[in-house]
Amino acid sequence: MIQRALLPFLAAAAVVVASVPAAAQSGRYVTPPPVLLSPNLTEPWVMQLTPGRTPIYAAPSERRTTRRAPAPAVEPAVVQPATITVTPRPGAAVDPRTVPTDPEYLPAEVSYDGPEKPGTIVIDTRTRHLYLVETGGTARRYGVGVGRPGFEWAGEHSITRKAEWPDWHPPAEMRQRQPHLPVMMPGGPKNPLGARAMYLGSTLYRIHGTAEPWTIGHAVSSGCIRMRNEDVMDLYERVKVGTRVIVL
Repeated sequence: MIQRALLPFLAAAAVVVASVPAAAQSGRYVTPPPVLLSPNLTEPWVMQLTPGRTPIYAAPSERRTTRRAPAPAVEPAVVQPATITVTPRPGAAVDPRTVPTDPEYLPAEVSYDGPEKPGTIVIDTRTRHLYLVETGGTARRYGVGVGRPGFEWAGEHSITRKAEWPDWHPPAEMRQRQPHLPVMMPGGPKNPLGARAMYLGSTLYRIHGTAEPWTIGHAVSSGCIRMRNEDVMDLYERVKVGTRVIVL
């Protein structure tokens, strides 16, 4: 089939050779000019001589522009202040004024099965509690501060006088031990006797308030029974002159 297809081209080539002048033919060693065929004629046959290759049409490329979606708006972060817990290191001094009162020494209604009659005050210096005996086998209990070592005492007295925001007259013996003390200090929030005082018999001892509530529950006084101001004010309204007081 290929030979038949080439016959027309061979015939055309023979015509070209026949038309060459005799002078040119006489030159046996002259290189004949190349046979040029039109691409329109050769291209189909060349394609047939190279089977298995299929022309590939490449579409002109289009430049694509990819747009990115705008980034979502980000709310600014709200910075919360850090919470810092300060724990005192072991052995570090703690300001007693910052220590809350132990619940054991807050006022409470408790059972009472002792022998004392209602209206009697019983002070247990060992447990640092004052009891006001009530009816029905109950008592109102308060926390107290008591005499420090060397100033403890026990006994029975009665309330001989009551005073609100009393002046303080430190005894001579106390001023000798503490020379910085005044002869007299007017009543007020800084007065050691606090908001109320109930004087016991003819002694120098009193049930009174304090300007140092953190000392309640401790043995710190010179023999007096001290209470928180709010507690001594409550007790003050519940008792009268002549009330029996027993200190254990």
